[in-house]
Amino acid sequence: MSPRWEPDPDVRRGNHVVHNLHAHLVFVTRYRREIFDDAMLTRCEEIMRDVCESFGAELREFNGEGDHVHLLVHYPPKVAISKLVNSLKGVSSRYLRAEYTGRINRIGIGPVFWSPSYFAGSCAGAPLSIVKKYIENQKRPT
Repeated sequence: MSPRWEPDPDVRRGNHVVHNLHAHLVFVTRYRREIFDDAMLTRCEEIMRDVCESFGAELREFNGEGDHVHLLVHYPPKVAISKLVNSLKGVSSRYLRAEYTGRINRIGIGPVFWSPSYFAGSCAGAPLSIVKKYIENQKRPT
């Protein structure tokens, strides 16, 4: 008897697409001010998890330090990363500013919570060198 094939839970299926897209995102606070404590990071994760769900994405991992946060997001191909990032930063900024006004005003970052820049890196199941070698070894039709 052959072993039963188990589908990969990371591979999602749509009407006309099979995909497995992950992005590593890093957002830095304005002026790299040390704003976050544990409670604020927990609330930021909750907000960002909700935003991801509204895009049909999943926040797989979240962590941070006083001046930045890291996210690992599993997202569908219809989602533009720039739109997701704008929403994540915009919504979290509004909620965190409203809920932690005193703390944010004491630190003094002005009217903007996040730095305008961010890091976005694609994450694949295999290292790029393996994918490159796989593509190089494909036979061209003759």
